[in-house]
Amino acid sequence: MLELKNINFKTGSRKILEDISYSFGKSKIYAVLGNNGVGKSTLARIIMGLDGYNHGGKIYFEGQNITNMSVTERAKLGITMAWQEPARFEGLGVKEYLTLGKRIDLSENELIEILNLVGLNPFYLHRNVDKTLSGGERKRIELASLIILKPKFAIFDEPDSGIDMMSNIMIERIFKIITANGGTVLSITHREEIAEIADEAFLICSGKIKAAGNPKKVSEVYKTTCDNCSHINVPVEFNGVKL
Repeated sequence: MLELKNINFKTGSRKILEDISYSFGKSKIYAVLGNNGVGKSTLARIIMGLDGYNHGGKIYFEGQNITNMSVTERAKLGITMAWQEPARFEGLGVKEYLTLGKRIDLSENELIEILNLVGLNPFYLHRNVDKTLSGGERKRIELASLIILKPKFAIFDEPDSGIDMMSNIMIERIFKIITANGGTVLSITHREEIAEIADEAFLICSGKIKAAGNPKKVSEVYKTTCDNCSHINVPVEFNGVKL
C-alpha cells in the first residue's frame, strides 16, 4: 500500500527524522507512538506532502513513486490527513463541508447517520464550521468527513485531541469503518490506549524507530523507556534486546 524508504528530515543542523523505513499494508490500522517533539507529526506531514519536499528518502504508494508529488496529487490518489487542530471555515456550513459543496451525493438521513457515528446530533447540519464550534466539535465533524471520503490512506494526527476519553470507542469504530472500506489508517499518538487499537505500531524516539510490531509490546517499550526521555539518542534495551 504505502512504503517509506530511508526518510530523513532536518531543520538547520538538527536531525528530526533519521532513516525511517516502514511498509504499510492495505486495510490495516497502524499507530506511531512517541513523546512530543520526536518527529511523529513531521512524518505525517512528509507522507501528506506538506514538508516542501525538503526530506531525504523515497515514498511509494501502490507501487508508484510519489516523493515529488504535491498535496493535491496525493489527495487525488486517496491519501488524506485529519489535523490535530482542525481548520475553521467562516461562512461554510457543516452540510456543505461534509458533501464538498454538494459534489458528494448524500441524503440528509445519510448525513445524520454519519454524525451519529461521531457523537453529534442532526442539529449540526445547520451550523457553520467556524469559531462557534468548540475544538472537539470541529474534530468530530472532521472525522465524519473522513468516513464520507473513504480514503485509501488516512493519517490521524492525535485523533483524540480535544475530545473526551470516552471517545476511544468512537475512534476505534471510525478506524474500522475506513479499513472495512479498503483503506489503511495511520494514527499519530502519545497515548497507549489509542495505539493499542492498531494492528501494528512503531515507536519513534530521537527521530528513529526504536521498536515495532505488536501494539501492546510497543506500548510497554514506550512506557518503560520514554518516560522522562530528553529525546537524546542513546542506546535503549528492552528485555535484553537493543532497540
